[in-house]
Amino acid sequence: MNDSELKLAALRADDVIFKYLPEENGYPATVISAMNYSVKTGGKRIRPIFMQETYKMFGGKGEVVEPFMAAIEMIHTYSLVHDDLEAMDNDEFRRGRKTTHVIYGEGMAILAGDGLLNLAFETALKAFDVKGADNAGVIKALKLLAEKSGLYGMLGGQACDVDAEQKKRAIDMDELMYIHKNKTGALIEAAMLIGAILAGAGDKELEKVDQIALLVSTAF
Repeated sequence: MNDSELKLAALRADDVIFKYLPEENGYPATVISAMNYSVKTGGKRIRPIFMQETYKMFGGKGEVVEPFMAAIEMIHTYSLVHDDLEAMDNDEFRRGRKTTHVIYGEGMAILAGDGLLNLAFETALKAFDVKGADNAGVIKALKLLAEKSGLYGMLGGQACDVDAEQKKRAIDMDELMYIHKNKTGALIEAAMLIGAILAGAGDKELEKVDQIALLVSTAF
């Protein structure tokens, strides 16, 4: 894809993601506002784009991929909200806009991140409601999403990074690659594999996608 095609794909991804965001009303309106603000800060939407393109590449049709596109961006966004907190990187701006904790306060930003993580799985579960969805494929995709965003994926990589920084200890090349593979790469890998799974790719095809995803995530 060239730059203009990527921008168009990002806009299409936004259309998908935004329709799964909650309405800002009722008693929890403030935290919902913080969640929506965080997601709408923008970005390249690389993960949902990779997911949709891989889905199409393996002949996927229909809307079953869309809840997962939204879910993976919500997970990515929650990680950024928490990463920006004073206890972590203490960033005041992201993509030219004030970060969530600067606008809403640290406590509400923590809750917004928590809310996005929970909403991600609520959203991904909506794939079961899509007409013609392969339930076995959806279950497999859900397991992968949970694994790659958790202790043995993105969270684990982030934890190692924070641990090294807090203890001011040196890290060797193996740990550095572990951090990059998980903190950044795990969700990219998940995006591509989930797209292939939902399109009905077989085990050998998934192995090839996994190999390609590892190369792509290393580049990032």
